[in-house]
Amino acid sequence: MTTTTVRDVSVFGDAMAYFEEAASLLNLELGIRALLTHPSRQIIFAIPFQRDNGSLEVYTGYRVQYNFARGPAKGGIRYHPGVTLDEVTALAFWMTWKCAVVDLPFGGAKGGVTCDPGNLSPGELERITRRYAAELVEVVGPDKDVPAPDVGTTPQIMAWFMDTYSMHMRTSVPGVVTGKPVEIGGSAGRVEATGRGVSLLAFEEMRHLGIAPGDARVVVQGFGNVGSVAAKMFAAGGCKVIGISDISGGYVNRNGIDVAGATAYAQEHHSLKGYRGGEHVSNEDLLEVECDVLVPAALEKVLTVENAERIRAKLIVEAANGPTTPEADHILQRKGTVIVPDIIGNAGGVIVSYFEWVQDRQGYFWRESEVNERLEDLLLTNFRRVREVALARKVPYRTAAYVVAIERVVRSMKMRGVYA
Repeated sequence: MTTTTVRDVSVFGDAMAYFEEAASLLNLELGIRALLTHPSRQIIFAIPFQRDNGSLEVYTGYRVQYNFARGPAKGGIRYHPGVTLDEVTALAFWMTWKCAVVDLPFGGAKGGVTCDPGNLSPGELERITRRYAAELVEVVGPDKDVPAPDVGTTPQIMAWFMDTYSMHMRTSVPGVVTGKPVEIGGSAGRVEATGRGVSLLAFEEMRHLGIAPGDARVVVQGFGNVGSVAAKMFAAGGCKVIGISDISGGYVNRNGIDVAGATAYAQEHHSLKGYRGGEHVSNEDLLEVECDVLVPAALEKVLTVENAERIRAKLIVEAANGPTTPEADHILQRKGTVIVPDIIGNAGGVIVSYFEWVQDRQGYFWRESEVNERLEDLLLTNFRRVREVALARKVPYRTAAYVVAIERVVRSMKMRGVYA
């Protein structure tokens, strides 16, 4: 059994390290660098709310709007005890490049509340959400900033947010958030979009590397919405999923996991704990299982300098945000591991969020097959552009993805100029 430790560098510090590698290749002037490394707006506010027992508590809410050069800000809202300004700023920074690399007309944003949703009743969650939304009424909206679900938030929470904003506006504004239930302006295919995008990119790169799906062994760390959907898509595409995991640990079966059975088990038991379809291992050891494709779909910083040498995957598709530290990234690149980075690896969700925003503004909704077809076209078109840049500049996909994204944002900034 192995353990990993992570050096004490902020999440934003990791994000900035990747940015600086790409920015150096582009020889950005100092003024542009300064603009790109400072968020446009950081908002911190108190969220007082009443518990079901009548007692009052106060949580802290955040919203960081990083960049508006390409359009309204876009990014999720997370409810988690570990939410900090540093984390939210890093995620807003990442969203700027994620939207740009897949050519969406959005800037980057992120928000959150420092709370544990698992210890809150539905009524308490609703009261927190409505107060959070009310505090942001002046700075969000379909043409300003469009939130979405993230860790610890759900379509129901988006529905409460939308309703609160609409009540303040005195008109229904479904386009203020994405990730809503379909019944009130959500998009078909949104729930599966991130996991679907992960598998689309994996199959695309497997073709490029000459890995046949029928010969491919896949490990998916994290069996939440993204990981379970990706595993399902891999299995449907003919791959052998040999490892899955959640908070209870990893489960390895070299003859192949029954993904449909594991999904049903997790839904029934709210966890994979006790699952007998594979040998139980730690989450850390699962990452080191020899495979063709590894999908980190859980937490940030799981691939580190301590375990990078022991990672035996040919291809890594990052479904989580920031799963690989810069030091680990350099080790894996030196070993020849191909990495599809998070800013495009998990961009399927924001692409279909964009489609939802478009449909809300049109008042006309697409069939799921149409959503999936458009997702595949937009995601793979932009990934192939990243590959072209990687091959032309002889750099890894991560650097190429940032190069593509930064160039697009800088072009927009220069066309618009600076209002001063």
